[in-house]
Amino acid sequence: MSNAFANASNAYNSAASAVAKRTGFLNGFKEFISRGNAVELAVGIVIGAAFTSVVTAIVEGLINPLIGGLFGQPNLDNIWTISLGDALIKPGMVLTALINFLLVAAAIYFIVVLPLNALAAKRKAGAEPEPEAPAEDVILLQEIRDLLKAQAGGAGRTAVPPAPVPPAPGGPILPGAPTA
Repeated sequence: MSNAFANASNAYNSAASAVAKRTGFLNGFKEFISRGNAVELAVGIVIGAAFTSVVTAIVEGLINPLIGGLFGQPNLDNIWTISLGDALIKPGMVLTALINFLLVAAAIYFIVVLPLNALAAKRKAGAEPEPEAPAEDVILLQEIRDLLKAQAGGAGRTAVPPAPVPPAPGGPILPGAPTA
């Protein structure tokens, strides 16, 4: 009977640990996704992919023909073609890719990065932490201090001189003090 109980207990423990691992994994994934950096990265990738097609169309339909017209070519891809045997080296194609990259990077910077930085700066400026409230015991001590100040400065209150300090044993005898 105890062997069957031990087997059942082991099966339960392994199932419970598997559920805990899965739950921990899901919680960790949820925390990762909830952080701002992951969301900003995903937005940047989606917007970058969308801008890539727009920028490619602008480069191939507008910029390349304008620059290519200066060299008598329909686009930049065939400018400065170098042939090495059967291979063709096309620096113009590299130039087209660089123009695409720079335009996509500029568009993402001005449309995504700058507005997000401005938003973060506004949040940071508006969300300055308030000074911490003093502890309860400090508040009580301040109230006591204020009450004592009010009593000491109040009308009808006279200052009481401090009580005389008795002489130490074997110390000097004060004038008018009884002697033994």
